Amino acid sequence: VQLQASGGGLVQAGGSLRLSCVVSGGTFSRYVMGWFRQAPGKEREFISGISWTGGNTYYEDSVKGRFTISRDNAKNTVYLQMNNLKPEDTAVYYCAADTSIGGSRVAEYEYWGQGTQVTVSS
Repeated sequence: VQLQASGGGLVQAGGSLRLSCVVSGGTFSRYVMGWFRQAPGKEREFISGISWTGGNTYYEDSVKGRFTISRDNAKNTVYLQMNNLKPEDTAVYYCAADTSIGGSRVAEYEYWGQGTQVTVSS
């Protein structure tokens, strides 16, 4: 199983980005998907997750109301729409897949993408 994240970049505070993560191999519709991020000197943290069908979504408190996770099972892709970005959102963003129930911990995900850099300037 391979995950390829893209869509990162440099944006001013208040701007928007949409991250994409394409999954190849396996059966995408059976994966719980998550987005994590890691800022320099900090641990990787959970920011959002989505169930197999997309019917259930989860967000870390600091991104609620600003970020939206979605998935397109026909395209084997999960998205993270990020609005009203803040300098503290600067990090490498990773997508992850789990064949079980997922969760908010790094150890609960089996497969990881390579990460995409998001930099928000003030």
